[in-house]
Amino acid sequence: METSNYVAFISEYLYWIIFIGVAIASWVVQAVFERRFERFSKVGLNMTGKEVAELMLRRNGIDDVKVTCVNGHLTDHYNPTNKTVNLSEGVYNSASVAAAAVAAHECGHALQHAQEYAPLQMRSALVPVVNFASQWMTWVLLIGILVVERFPQLLMAGICLFATTTLFAFVTLPVEINASRRAIEWLEAEGITDRETTPMISSALRSAAYTYVIAALSSLATLIYYIIILSGRRK
Repeated sequence: METSNYVAFISEYLYWIIFIGVAIASWVVQAVFERRFERFSKVGLNMTGKEVAELMLRRNGIDDVKVTCVNGHLTDHYNPTNKTVNLSEGVYNSASVAAAAVAAHECGHALQHAQEYAPLQMRSALVPVVNFASQWMTWVLLIGILVVERFPQLLMAGICLFATTTLFAFVTLPVEINASRRAIEWLEAEGITDRETTPMISSALRSAAYTYVIAALSSLATLIYYIIILSGRRK
């Protein structure tokens, strides 16, 4: 086997090891997060997720953000376009540690928006680019792989599109971690959580952050795989 082919074979072999490892880690992290969320949903507080969100916004001088209830399980998110903190039904109406953690975390994003937090601004700027890339990259990558011998530029274009989604995944990490830190500090400062419940909040939000870490690593591993395909076919 030629040296170049051997290197390509080893690179692809290592990729699959990493890819399988990331897939297993993703499943484990998601399972741990959901289990912790379910457990902490049974630990009561004296405020619902809606009340926690509204109080956190008010205490921080944010009066132009509305707290709404949306359908689904763990579909909570902050929408900077219409300035809404959208809480799932299980968070909006629940008076529990888990609901407080999620509600405060999403309000953390509202605070980032109000304070022009740089990573959030960068992520928001990437949204239209990522939306465009997501529409086309699957087809461009697929066709690019099929015709890579004759037209490698098409696969290169697909890799560039995919790279934007990988960049977005990594930019998301500091945004999510910072929002969780804001949530934990505010809940403790307001006396909503105490020595017993603050570690629960931290544990729940840390598990949620791990899901973003795994998603970013998975995206990076896939990007590297496409690069291996391109470099291997062009030799």
